[in-house]
Amino acid sequence: MASTSDPSTLSAEAESFTSMQGDVEAIGSHCQYTYCNVLDFLPFRCESCRGTYCLDHRTETGHKCPKAGEWAAALRKAASTSQDAAGKPTLATGTQCSQPSCKTFINTLNAVGVSCQGCNRQYCLKHRLREDHDCAKLVPIGARPAQGPSQADKAKAALSRLKLWSKDKQASVVPRPKPSSAATRVAATNKLKQAAKGDDKIPVDKRVYLYVEAEASTTSSKLPKGSFWYGRDWSVGRMLDAAAKGLQVENVNNRVEGEEERLRIFHVEAGRLLNFSEKVGDACVTGNTIVLLRGIGPAP
Repeated sequence: MASTSDPSTLSAEAESFTSMQGDVEAIGSHCQYTYCNVLDFLPFRCESCRGTYCLDHRTETGHKCPKAGEWAAALRKAASTSQDAAGKPTLATGTQCSQPSCKTFINTLNAVGVSCQGCNRQYCLKHRLREDHDCAKLVPIGARPAQGPSQADKAKAALSRLKLWSKDKQASVVPRPKPSSAATRVAATNKLKQAAKGDDKIPVDKRVYLYVEAEASTTSSKLPKGSFWYGRDWSVGRMLDAAAKGLQVENVNNRVEGEEERLRIFHVEAGRLLNFSEKVGDACVTGNTIVLLRGIGPAP
């Protein structure tokens, strides 16, 4: 075994130590701060001035960065640009509502797009209903040539079914007799208001109280009835959704294309079907009766 005092051994150890020193210095970097220049094995880079610094001078304040805040400002600008591009599309990147008179961009952060199953086009929330964009007059995108009865023939057939239904079910939907005196009318209205149910968020002065029924073929149970209030500014389509939910009637209007399974609202006093786009306050008054019908066709 070689002695620890052997000159050859000491020379080998010295050479090994000297070689290691060079390798270690090659790994790290010197701090570029003027008054530091310390060797750091895990140096930090400043993203603003692109300099290399030690742990003590890694911050912009620590090394008195000449371009302090430049990196953070660039990040904020990039984030703002991406948000503006997503929220405010241009003619080249955005999708416009398919209603010709509407200028709303859809499928953005500010406005969603709704696909119409009737004409296979996309619309904004304002024109999502078929009545709002004249869906009946549009040829569906990608549709095959029409075969079978025309839209006019379907409308006539729907009107015939409506007249037949009105005649057969007249006893079930005849308007309630009008009270003979003002006091009696007030009492009947108060009784309706006490029994009615609805959304409590609707102000009292904005409510329309109605008798609601569902025709027997609309549901498998016995003819359901109820008293409800709805918002005067609501659309008839929104009232239909609330009425179907209140009477527990299945509503598949948003999932089917044909009229065989779609629900419609029949206004007894007016003797007509209501359009989904009508306002409740314009079509009905407190004390009226509406009936939910299925497969009766669009409003003539």
